[in-house]
Amino acid sequence: MTHKSQSSEQRYGPDRRRKKIPPIKYLLFGGSRKNIRRKEDRKKFIIVDTYSIWISVSVLIILILSLADGFFTLYLTGNGAKETNPIMGRFLEYSPWAFIFIKFLATSFGLICLLIINNLYIRPSSMRVRNLFPALIVVYLMVMSWHLVLKFS
Repeated sequence: MTHKSQSSEQRYGPDRRRKKIPPIKYLLFGGSRKNIRRKEDRKKFIIVDTYSIWISVSVLIILILSLADGFFTLYLTGNGAKETNPIMGRFLEYSPWAFIFIKFLATSFGLICLLIINNLYIRPSSMRVRNLFPALIVVYLMVMSWHLVLKFS
């Protein structure tokens, strides 16, 4: 009886959980690592390859708000306002479509980076990076409110 319990606890072969980053095929085509289940793994840097629906919806909302911010900026600058971000101002001088493209590209790149590290804790607090998504939505809503104030004043 003891022999059976010892052999059932014994592991054979390399530990499949040894890799903290899933293979690229799982990141591109989906996988099954949705979250970090083990308590000891929660303080480590581990990338998941399947995201919750609320993170996906948050990313979509942020992208839509970013594009709306870009189009509001185009409207306001066309009516006499000035872009205060000097880098984005240069793209705006070049072309409105370059401005929108770079804005979308920069936002997408930032969101991808946040998605990759969404399980990390922000030190010294115990808040996870994934909690920044709702904060970004609030920031964009404040920016959109400011656009509306500028439009109607």
